[in-house]
Amino acid sequence: MRRARARGRRLKPTGYTKGPGRWQVSYFQGRDEAVQVQVDDRSGAIVEEWGGHQVAWTMARGYEGQFGRSLNAPWLWIALCVLFLAPFFDPRRPFRLLHFDLLVLLAFSASHFFFNRGDIGVSAPLAAPVLAYLLARLAVAGFRGRERRQPLVPLARRSWLVVGLVFLVVFRIGLNVVDAEVIDVGYAGVIGADRIADGDPLYGPGFSEDVGRGDTYGPVNYLAYLPFEQVLPWSGGWDDLPAGHAAAIAFDLLTLGGLLALGRRLRAGEEGRTLGLALAWAWASFPYAAFALQSNANDALVSMFVVAALLGLTLSPRRPRASALARGAAVGLGAAAKFAPLALAPLMAAGTGENRTRRLLEFALALAAVIALTTLPFVPEGGLRELYDRTLGYQTSRPSPFSPWGLEPSLAPVQTAVKIGAGALALAVFFVPRRRTPVQVAALGAAVLVAVELAATHWFYLYVVWFAPLALVAFFGALRPSITSPHSESGIGAPAEVSRKPASTVASPAGSSR
Repeated sequence: MRRARARGRRLKPTGYTKGPGRWQVSYFQGRDEAVQVQVDDRSGAIVEEWGGHQVAWTMARGYEGQFGRSLNAPWLWIALCVLFLAPFFDPRRPFRLLHFDLLVLLAFSASHFFFNRGDIGVSAPLAAPVLAYLLARLAVAGFRGRERRQPLVPLARRSWLVVGLVFLVVFRIGLNVVDAEVIDVGYAGVIGADRIADGDPLYGPGFSEDVGRGDTYGPVNYLAYLPFEQVLPWSGGWDDLPAGHAAAIAFDLLTLGGLLALGRRLRAGEEGRTLGLALAWAWASFPYAAFALQSNANDALVSMFVVAALLGLTLSPRRPRASALARGAAVGLGAAAKFAPLALAPLMAAGTGENRTRRLLEFALALAAVIALTTLPFVPEGGLRELYDRTLGYQTSRPSPFSPWGLEPSLAPVQTAVKIGAGALALAVFFVPRRRTPVQVAALGAAVLVAVELAATHWFYLYVVWFAPLALVAFFGALRPSITSPHSESGIGAPAEVSRKPASTVASPAGSSR
């Protein structure tokens, strides 16, 4: 306040109670709160003081454990980073591209460190270059589609990965149960599910006093919480919220299971089992997948639906109609939950490029039908306009200090250019490349989602899981051993002694040779 007054600012104070034994004194300039001070009632000591963006955004203050709780402990976070890298590190090829790709996925940790300290002036700019690199890297991988003859898991035995994966899954679920809070977005999901079950309007000003803007997601978000809220009913307050825990665990496990199945769809035989296991391991050990789970957020819903869309793409070539319908339904469900997956519609409509025009109508019908069937029953009294204003309109227009655009409004012209570029990329991938493999589709899908996040004013670390599964498929799927091996217990990268297929033999998405 001394600094503010020294700069000639005229601020009007107003006092509030802030829980037992604490006062909050807010200083207003006009109608805007400019400075906030919290004072201990008994001693008169100032316990907190905030200015700038940290007045309005409590999540920018660096409160200990507000997201992820004990997961932020350096020993646990670093241990997950090591586990994420270890099976894929090849000491014989220390400079291979996969090492760098995985390190970049972990590089958000540098920005996250400053966020946890409440230094958003450093954290927001540090995340942008990581997103920019991933956008360029994934776009190149998607458009060029080159394979590299290197083992995916050079040294580890597959049995080790199986045992380790089981341990990781049990550990993450146990940590969630004993030491995790449900943040506001997860709480909103539980409230919305309860309102649906009770027949109350899903959207409107009376949604909740605890989560004032909890009705900002699509109906599928709340429908996804409905079975968990019915089995573990909401008490009516912000307590432990067991339904929120159960939903977050389910979204995480379904994503992991989808990646496990996806690997077996992309490669035949032992190589497919190894790829699926590697993808599942990477998800289970990835710190930001654990971060979303430990925060009990709804962001793994996006991961789940984009993996489902890619699984739909890998259906048997003899079932092209089923593939188009499955992709359209998965993208529609994701779009009706958290909107961002809608950017994948052109890419998933084109699929692998075969019979693109013929399957476009089937994809579009499935997409439109799913969105209509899940949305129209919940349109508020104000119609579609109110629905838009409360959901997508609010999400795209709200200010936020967690990106360079929110920190520095003068960058608005640059942000506009990035938005145009993201839209152009999302449309371009419908046309090029003309023919693409499922791995290329994964790379292009991840690039589109990264571009959407890079253009957004409000960005947060929970959003990393939106594109992470597709990025992992792109990075891992581009590697194949020089000689197809049975991946026996002697080691996943060991030379083949039983099966020696020609290097040109490639597994189709259905798992048969072609």
